[in-house]
Amino acid sequence: MNLLEKKAATSRRTPKPRRRFALPAPSTSVLFLIIALVLLYGVIYPNAHVLLAALQHDGSWSPANFFAVLSQRTIVESALTSITLSVLTVLLCALAGVPLAFLFERYAFPGRRLFAALAALPLVLPPLVGTVAFIFLCGESGILARSLQHVFHLSKAPWSLRGWGALLLFHTYTMYPFFYVLTGAGLQRVDAGLAEAARSLGASRARVLLRVTLPQLTPSLIAAALLTFMTSMASFSAPLLFGGNVRVLTLEIFNARQRGDTSIALTETVLLALISLAALIFFQRYEGTRRFVAAAMKGTTRRRQTIGSGLGRLLAACAAIAFSLLLALPIATLVLVSFSRDGSWTTQTLPPVYTVSNFAHLATDVDARSVFGNSLLMAGIATLAALVWSFCVTALTATGRRTRWKRLINVLVLLPWALPGTVVAVSIAEAYGQPNALTGSFILVGTFWILPVVYFLRFMPLVVRAVQASIEQLDRALEEAAGVLGANWWRRFWRVRLPLVAPGALAGALLVFVIAMGEYVASVIVFTPGNRPVSIAIASAMRDFNLGTAAAYGVILIAMIAIVMIVAGRLESRAR
Repeated sequence: MNLLEKKAATSRRTPKPRRRFALPAPSTSVLFLIIALVLLYGVIYPNAHVLLAALQHDGSWSPANFFAVLSQRTIVESALTSITLSVLTVLLCALAGVPLAFLFERYAFPGRRLFAALAALPLVLPPLVGTVAFIFLCGESGILARSLQHVFHLSKAPWSLRGWGALLLFHTYTMYPFFYVLTGAGLQRVDAGLAEAARSLGASRARVLLRVTLPQLTPSLIAAALLTFMTSMASFSAPLLFGGNVRVLTLEIFNARQRGDTSIALTETVLLALISLAALIFFQRYEGTRRFVAAAMKGTTRRRQTIGSGLGRLLAACAAIAFSLLLALPIATLVLVSFSRDGSWTTQTLPPVYTVSNFAHLATDVDARSVFGNSLLMAGIATLAALVWSFCVTALTATGRRTRWKRLINVLVLLPWALPGTVVAVSIAEAYGQPNALTGSFILVGTFWILPVVYFLRFMPLVVRAVQASIEQLDRALEEAAGVLGANWWRRFWRVRLPLVAPGALAGALLVFVIAMGEYVASVIVFTPGNRPVSIAIASAMRDFNLGTAAAYGVILIAMIAIVMIVAGRLESRAR
């Protein structure tokens, strides 16, 4: 009989002493009430309000607004363009990310770890900052275009960063890490024995790849495709700055709101939401495949193969260096431009005048400093709320048998993530921009709290899924043993569950904080002068052609995100 069994037997024979200030386990009804209120106010009512408003025409219920929207050729083209752009983005990102994952996970060569980390570099770039950096580097007035123009004595820039090519290039650069990271994680779990068995039976390398390896990677590929498709559908910064004549739904919604055409904006919002939900349902059809593949991934993983020939290792290292430099060039360009004087860089290849006045201005000007404080505060509030909320949701849905209510809660929790940021922001703005039955005379729009609320609703599914995944891997016998030894609910949670799920929860919270720090799509719709975030300040500086100031904002934002990620990485290592 081991120690736990002896103590458990003793605890059954002797009465337990009464503990002072012992916190009871949270009641299921209390948790359900909290979750129901948040979902009602944050998910159900705003989206229902937008849908019902879109179905009203001249004071009566009618689908006339949808007929009017679908009869406009520009809107139909924008919807088809958004879908086509997202599908092409998925294909190009897969062609770029999957081979890179195989290269860094299957082969060993000098500098592999460094280059593998640099390959995920675009993930830390906020969308608007990445767009600005891309313009400085690859735009028709950017460094690359001007360099080629001067070298070959061309009369004008060799290309124009406009239209389909520019959007697909930028989307591929910023979104291929979804395939790279998730495919790499999948390769670490692939059963190497299946591939070896197929090779021993005479299958070629190509056949093993197509019939054995890629089917095992189905969960990772589907998850990456879904993330890429949703991110592309929600894309706003790139179409706004260099989309040219390419019309997408996010821009159409923004332009309709700017014109004051509320009914058209709401109808387009519903249309964008329906397309995104249809895509989510399409990808969810492979749930059975994911479960089947997960059951097959039980064996040992394959070790990295060392490139034997010296020439091969040299070529692999050179290719990795070249690829890493290409990835780092936009950030290096952003740093370079951040030291240029506003208004000095016009037709020159490089900025002619350099100064530190941009950073000095941001450090001394109260308004400039306030945007960083606003972003930190609002992202922190949203992240903390999402973290607490995730434990409330998982405490109710991750225990006991799965019921219809629990499945409904999980669907409603994931709904804001399935919707583009434009849809979430518009639904909150329309639902709480006027007195209503839920909030009375209180109007959320125009207050400081509108952006933290939107950030929380938009990104809280990421933390919930991270915590749910950690709890699913948790050995319930540990909590049961702690309970047998007399630990109350709070002690079991604090000493057993929290340390075990802390790495996953911290990773999800870090992801929410980083994304919220640079969020622009929802911010541009509902921000106020009192809560202006960094992304709006960058867009304003770009609009005023203060390129050095805009780049300085971006550099400081990237530095802040890097510091947060380093601190979070150390905390996560301690938690492990």
